[in-house]
Amino acid sequence: MTEHSLWRFSRALHRAINDRHFEDIEALIDEDVEWALYGPIDMFPFLGARQGKDAVLDVIRQLADNFQVRRFDRESIMLGVDSAASMLRYLLTALDSNKPISLRVAQFAQFRAGKLTSMRVLIDTFDLVEQALGRAIHLPKMTSVG
Repeated sequence: MTEHSLWRFSRALHRAINDRHFEDIEALIDEDVEWALYGPIDMFPFLGARQGKDAVLDVIRQLADNFQVRRFDRESIMLGVDSAASMLRYLLTALDSNKPISLRVAQFAQFRAGKLTSMRVLIDTFDLVEQALGRAIHLPKMTSVG
């Protein structure tokens, strides 16, 4: 049995972010890849939708400029022949402040011939924003009066 494309991509992504070694990840991304990291774009401009290999590699370089992956745990995963969905918990370090950042993401990936063709990542943004601000966000109480 051959190794699933997600495992190769995951290793190459973490190597690119932590070691700034981009050659392996470049070989695993389709030229017409669709990529979206859903989160607070105003705070983190590398989030959002991108189209094409060069745009995605630029995002990966920005991630490498800002964070180091300290640890990640796969909470759950579903693999298809050319697809994968997973819930992940990451422990990152912000390089500018050396602050730890913990976040949870849901990731949905599609592959063709071993290359990433689509990536969608949903980030637990409320927790991420609180960590980035360094304080709790207090929202008004939402109740219905009957």
